[in-house]
Amino acid sequence: MAELSVDLVSRDRKVWSGTATQVSAPSADGQIGILANHTPLLAVLRPGAIKVETASGPALEAQVTGGFVSVDNNLVTLVVDEISLV
Repeated sequence: MAELSVDLVSRDRKVWSGTATQVSAPSADGQIGILANHTPLLAVLRPGAIKVETASGPALEAQVTGGFVSVDNNLVTLVVDEISLV
């Protein structure tokens, strides 16, 4: 299965970086799912759950208070205000 490079950062630290097969996030327009070869995207995140299906190992789940997500050339960057890993 095709993979994405994912960077998850908060205002003060890098929370996680690695490869994933899918990312789900709560955008201002509703829940979005991101797979490999997704069209370029820049979206505002609302408070809610982020789930990263990692390429190896267990999924990463977190609650965020907001932020934004950027997708370009199989690179997903999530910049969040505050985060709590589940």
